[in-house]
Amino acid sequence: MTIYLNHTFHYETESLVRLFFPNDKITVSREQPDASVRPLVTALLFPEGDGHRIFVSAAIGDSYEEDTAVVQDNEQPPEEREKFLEKALAVALYGVLVRLTGHSQPWGILTGVRPIKLFRRLSEQYGVDYAKTYFQQELLVSEEKTALSAVTERYEKKILALSQPRSFSLYVSIPFCPSRCSYCSFVSQTIENAKKLMEPYFSLLCQELAVTAQIAAACQLRLESVYIGGGTPTTLSAEQLKVLLETICRCFDMRTCREFTVEAGRPDTIDREKLEAILQGGADRISINPQTLNDDVLRVIGRRHTAQETLDAFALAREVGFRHINMDLIAGLPTDTPDSFRQTLDRLCELSPESITVHTLAMKRSSRLTLQGEAPDTYAVSSAGAMLQYGEQKLTAEGYHPYYLYRQTRMAGNLENVGWAKEGFDSFYNIYVMDETHTILGCGAGAVTKLKKPLSESLERIFNYKYPYEYINGFDEMLSRKERVKSFYDELAEYLSQICL
Repeated sequence: MTIYLNHTFHYETESLVRLFFPNDKITVSREQPDASVRPLVTALLFPEGDGHRIFVSAAIGDSYEEDTAVVQDNEQPPEEREKFLEKALAVALYGVLVRLTGHSQPWGILTGVRPIKLFRRLSEQYGVDYAKTYFQQELLVSEEKTALSAVTERYEKKILALSQPRSFSLYVSIPFCPSRCSYCSFVSQTIENAKKLMEPYFSLLCQELAVTAQIAAACQLRLESVYIGGGTPTTLSAEQLKVLLETICRCFDMRTCREFTVEAGRPDTIDREKLEAILQGGADRISINPQTLNDDVLRVIGRRHTAQETLDAFALAREVGFRHINMDLIAGLPTDTPDSFRQTLDRLCELSPESITVHTLAMKRSSRLTLQGEAPDTYAVSSAGAMLQYGEQKLTAEGYHPYYLYRQTRMAGNLENVGWAKEGFDSFYNIYVMDETHTILGCGAGAVTKLKKPLSESLERIFNYKYPYEYINGFDEMLSRKERVKSFYDELAEYLSQICL
């Protein structure tokens, strides 16, 4: 796919085109291509009078659509002019692509990860009714997704109100898995390939946690939530899990911590000893992630466990004493069907976990499915839409509500991921990290520390090394980066003292 343009909205235009052609390699050109180039998208802006003329077209084979419009962007306030023009171009191009392909997008021209943040900002400025109207009429979001946004934002707001100017959450990365799923692009390594790295990695991780805790205390930060993720944290031994949780609880001030989660994502890594170590170590929330309860689909995606092992792991977690268990599903997995997805969800609802997260398959560039050319076409997996629709109906009927929502690139059907919870079981960490509410201190390979200036959109990132061997070899350098946390809060000291009065 070639995109011919003559303006600065390069990223926005490419992102919109990718909604309709997610598996195409896209080339952006500022030189007019030969007339024979196919497929070709053209998006041009020309000054005209007090505004601009927009010309957009799309050609695939013998099919061709075009549109033109004149917009008076000079009438907009200077600070709003560029966004106004960008949106007008996107709306015109979207209309052409819908006519050409015969497919509309449930989220309209929205391509961002965090639509709920936008909905909340509009609601706070102009009211909920305005936000709904703006989503549907200006951004072309469907009525169903607009309604989902409104409900999700309402539940998020309750949790966000609990965060304070000096609040932070802690993320701990365990970048090892028993096997790599075919759709996965996370920076994690299989135990077989990285077994010799696990012990030195674990030792340094505990050191980083201790240093990070000292920094948090020096900055007088307030811990709201802890999330141990990966990868698969339960690839650690029971003794390692015990030491890890003891380190966190000893080093950090846990008195204000509202939630402590450990991802026990793979049922085949769970046993009684590990679950007891987690619960006795202070974690009150775990996530057991079947993705599907169809054994054939599990084999296709590279999971080395069965549906029965998931059910057994859940029963064992209940027996050990966990009272908040989350379970993850993925809609749109290869070879899965709406009927199979329905059976999986119905079975999970019988188990009655406190929360269920329904993801949509996202075909990341570095996943095995994509690298091997097996990525399904967006429209071939449109059944994902039917799966999510059933999920919303079923979970609502079972007493769950949507409490956080985010989107990713290359998602099947251009849909979304939604966390559903029973009353009182919304995940604090999931909301805080997705809303970018407050600072996140990240420890471990691939973790990112995000420093948030309160009452603003300002966010500064500090990156840890991605891979375990890099983390081990560059540990001292990586720790030195963490010193920026201190200087960040030193710079904010006067500002924080004023807003905390």
